[in-house]
Amino acid sequence: MEYAYRSDIGQRRPSNQDYVGVFNNPSGATLAIVADGMGGHQGGDVASKMAVSHIGYAFAKKELADIRVAAKWLIAELAKENDRILERGQQFADLTGMGTTIVAILVYGRKFVVANIGDSRAYLYRHDRFVQITEDHSLVNELVRMGELTPEEAENFPRKNVITRSLGVAPDVDADVNTYDLLAGDMLLLCTDGLSKTVSDEQMAAVLAGQNTLQGKVDELVALANEAGGPDNISALLAMTQKGGASDD
Repeated sequence: MEYAYRSDIGQRRPSNQDYVGVFNNPSGATLAIVADGMGGHQGGDVASKMAVSHIGYAFAKKELADIRVAAKWLIAELAKENDRILERGQQFADLTGMGTTIVAILVYGRKFVVANIGDSRAYLYRHDRFVQITEDHSLVNELVRMGELTPEEAENFPRKNVITRSLGVAPDVDADVNTYDLLAGDMLLLCTDGLSKTVSDEQMAAVLAGQNTLQGKVDELVALANEAGGPDNISALLAMTQKGGASDD
């Protein structure tokens, strides 16, 4: 796999509370993580950096037997990090209530695990189709799912930014974790809502379909979000299967 990412402050925020990292382990697996912190003057910065750094560094030292072991390990690490962020928030007044969304992919051979908590997303671009493979843990998504809002009404919903799950806010953490096959030519996009809420799926798909380099595609996505006003921090990470890697046979 080839990886590229960028995190940008955007146009209206005083600081960047997103954090991104890519880590390799002794088993030859790779973990890519995107986090969007929240809470307090410094809380969001601290929570997102804690989540990415702690989980990433633990992964870099971990041998994993197979993809099932990898998925269980990731679930356990998310629970540990939830406890760490909760504890840190209780120790320092200026960090009270801090937390973070998280979306991660763990790539192992011809399969990958995707895990998410909150409204940071993972998308899969395969055979010219662009599909969201995570579900937002947000109030607006819950209302759409229950039929109380249409997707069109959701676009202008006043509490659009309220998330229903995050890392480090409640004692129990409930991550969505799924395993998929990895095929030749697949491209995976991880992003914070600073991208997904300002750039349409059609625009993102067009960028991924283009001829730019992987880093060039990431830069294009961030530029589109900033051109749309950049109301939030913007983070995007792309992973693409290399030629001669995983196949679709």
